[in-house]
This record gives sequence, structure tokens and C-alpha cells, in this order.
Amino acid sequence: MMKTIDDLGVEGRRVLVRADLNVPLDGGRVADDGRILASLPTLTALKARDARIIVCAHLGRPGGKPDPRYSLAPVAARLSELLGQKVEFAADTTGPSARAAVAVLRPGGVVMLENLRFDAAETSKDDAQRGRFADQLAGLADLYVSDGFGAVHRKHASVYDVALRLPHAAGYLVQAEATALGRLTASIRRPYLVVLGGAKVTDKFGAFGSLLGTADRILVGGAMAFPFLAAQGHPTGTSLLAADQIDAAAACLDQAAPGQIELPSERVVAAEVAADAPHQVVAANAIPAGQMGLDIGPQTAARFADALGGAETVFWNGPMGVFEIAPYAAGTRAVATAMTEHPAFTLIGGGDTGAAIRALGFAKEAFGYVSTGGGASLEFIQGNTLPGLAVLEAS
Repeated sequence: MMKTIDDLGVEGRRVLVRADLNVPLDGGRVADDGRILASLPTLTALKARDARIIVCAHLGRPGGKPDPRYSLAPVAARLSELLGQKVEFAADTTGPSARAAVAVLRPGGVVMLENLRFDAAETSKDDAQRGRFADQLAGLADLYVSDGFGAVHRKHASVYDVALRLPHAAGYLVQAEATALGRLTASIRRPYLVVLGGAKVTDKFGAFGSLLGTADRILVGGAMAFPFLAAQGHPTGTSLLAADQIDAAAACLDQAAPGQIELPSERVVAAEVAADAPHQVVAANAIPAGQMGLDIGPQTAARFADALGGAETVFWNGPMGVFEIAPYAAGTRAVATAMTEHPAFTLIGGGDTGAAIRALGFAKEAFGYVSTGGGASLEFIQGNTLPGLAVLEAS
């Protein structure tokens, strides 16, 4: 059983909060603050109880060394606006700047450390190397709170090893995520439909086999559909596709019950990913050479929406197309609309899917739950051990 921040005596104590602030940036500003907003309940509660709050997080994949393109400075600025108080920003993670900022931190104050992944030890597979970095992080604090659900499937220093070194608890976000996702692992209300899309295809194949054992139907769109079309011998033009995904898709088709996997019947295609590029709807099994699929077609969108109307439980991970560009947003919008119009328990899993519904104007309250973790949510519903949760439950 995980402790929560309600079980910790935080008043006046230094609390290291591992948050998930991996948000998109645009010209030095936060383009989508959904994950920052999700961190507010825990930070606000700690602040109200006069904790001295040290926020740590990662942004992107800087390769284990400082890179100004991945600095958390714009995130600290946005968090300052949302909290209504200045968030001090340390120019390093555990160095002189971090130590100096923590040393003068007052009760109710907030410091944000620079990107954890500027140090290669954060993601190292070497336990000793990772442990040394965790020692430095733990040295800044008295208590540890895990609230970055999007990272709990990683055995990283700030996610796993720090919890071994400090009294710890789950933040409100991690607690809420585990409760919501638990509804997809036990006593599932049926029919249970899964919608898979997006561009991060390889990670989803790891979950596909497991989902075939639990879901009644799986609707496949986005770039996720191209390996399946290729496995059936259909041309995919210049669509996003890796050769090693085709065999994985073929294995899924062999494993599935008849009709369990539903693929697009047509696609919206264009020669390039641009709003002004000429585009057309073609049969999914006849994508022309030199063209790429950028959205599901209208008939597929209507078919998917109809299927969702009969579901009692829905898990959605991955947009149906390049939703950021208007001509290719209709499929994602259709799926989202269908999910809001019926009383099923609906769970949005994945940063990109959450970003899509926000960009298209859907309120998160219109869905049963909007998860902040893509890979983490997929790992959770498969019943896999998530290191960042296991360490919280162990003591």
C-alpha cells in the first residue's frame, strides 16, 4: 500500500518532488501546460502545509549533457504563473546553484532544479552510477514525493533510487493515476474497446499482445496502422513505417480473434506534412507512391465512432492523425467526440493524446480520466511491474 503526502509530516521540511514536466516548448515558451497543471494539486497542498519544495523533472532527451534547448527554465516560469508565486530556478541539478537555492528556501517556497537528464547518471543502467546521482539528489532533501507518473515505468535515479534513500510517498497525481488505471486491470465493464494510434509505434507493439487478451476490440489508426497494412501486403507510400514493425503486426493479426482488430478502410494522404499541401482520401490498401497517410478517412472515423458508442470501457492511446494541422485533425476529433457522447468509462492514456484533446478544445472533464503517462499507462494496464510504483509500495 502506497503512502500519500497526507501520511507525511512535511511542515518546514525539504521535500523533493519528482514531477513529470516533459512538456512541448515553442520558441522558449511552454506550448501545452497540461502536465504542469496536473502537478498543481500536490504542489499546492505541500505549499499550504509550509513544506520547502524542491521540484525535479526531465525535459526531452538531451543525451546526458547540458543542452539549452532542453532547459526547464521556461517550465519554471510557467509554474510561477500557475502557482501565483516565484519559483526559483537552479541552473544545475545537484551542483552549487541547486545547493545555494535550497539553502535559502523558506517554508512554502519552491525551487526547480535544472533538467535531470543533463546528467547521464539519471538514466544509467549501472546501479552504482545511478545510485551516486541519487545520493546527491537525496542530499538536498528530507523527504521524497513521487508525482511524475509519466516516468514511473523507468528505473531512473530520480524515480527509483531516491525513494530507497529517503522517507517517501506518492503525490496526488500518482495516486489518482493508479486508481483510474486500475479500472482497466480488474472487473472491467464490457464491451471493452481500445483505440491505438500516434507516431510512437514500437512501444505500443509491446502492449498489443497483452491487450488482445483483455480487449474485445482494438481500433487502430494513426501511424500504428501502417505496419498492419504492410503486413497484409498493401502499399503504404512514404507513410511513417519501420521495416521491423511489419513482422510484429503480422504476429498480432495471427493472434487476434476474427474482427478483433479493426483497421482504417481509407486514409487522408498528401505528399508532405503541411497545411497547404494538396490532400485526398484514398483506400487504405491503395496509398499512392510518394504520398503519406496523415489521418484516417471519414468513413473510418464514422465506423470507429459507431463502435465506441456501444462500449462500456474505452482506453485511447495515440491520435488518429497529425491533429496539429487542420486538414488532418478530423479523425482524432471524431474519436474524441464519440467518447464524450456516451456514458462509458473513458481513459485517455498518453501525453500526445492528452495534448490532442486540449488542442481540439475538449475539456478533460468530458472524459473519465486523462492520464499524463503514455508508456507508463500502457505498462500499467498490462500488469507489468513499474519500478517507480514498486519502490513506493515496498515500504
